[in-house]
Amino acid sequence: MGGVDVGGDGKKKSTNADINMVPFIDLLMCTIAFLLITAVWVTNSRMNADAQVPGPPNPEKELTPQTPEKVLNLHVNESDFALVWKQGATVVSEVRVPKNTQEGAPVLRYPELAKKIEQEWQTNGSHRDPSDKKLDQAIMHTDNRTPFKEVIAVLDALYATKRDVKLPEGQKNLPVFNMTFSVR
Repeated sequence: MGGVDVGGDGKKKSTNADINMVPFIDLLMCTIAFLLITAVWVTNSRMNADAQVPGPPNPEKELTPQTPEKVLNLHVNESDFALVWKQGATVVSEVRVPKNTQEGAPVLRYPELAKKIEQEWQTNGSHRDPSDKKLDQAIMHTDNRTPFKEVIAVLDALYATKRDVKLPEGQKNLPVFNMTFSVR
């Protein structure tokens, strides 16, 4: 306990007050804990940077620029599909395929699209060697209002093209494309 003595000058009665120090110490301990915890997080949020200009590690050695890989952009339109092969911003080839579905099938399928995708991959695909485990990239551009069954039918047509890949477990027949969605 801490105390305060307010002495009187003879006319007034002297007042003694005892102050309980336990709540004050509790508050002080909470404040110290809070400061220690936030000090740890402040150091984690910092990014160490230096003033070096980005560049090759050895300025005497020239770097050869990498040519971007070809990417298949598959545009799902109302009446057709557009298969556009791009290498960076350059259009390599563009083909249109009309939307024809299989007659009388209970599930929506696009067989002509699957055949055309396989032909285009044979012509423009990059990763054909069985020892090459990397997949060609395909970006499917579609509208937000495209029905789900149509998106699945296009994915089925895209994944119908397969190639043999040598894996540690043995040779497997895998799809040639790695899919990415782009919604308009």
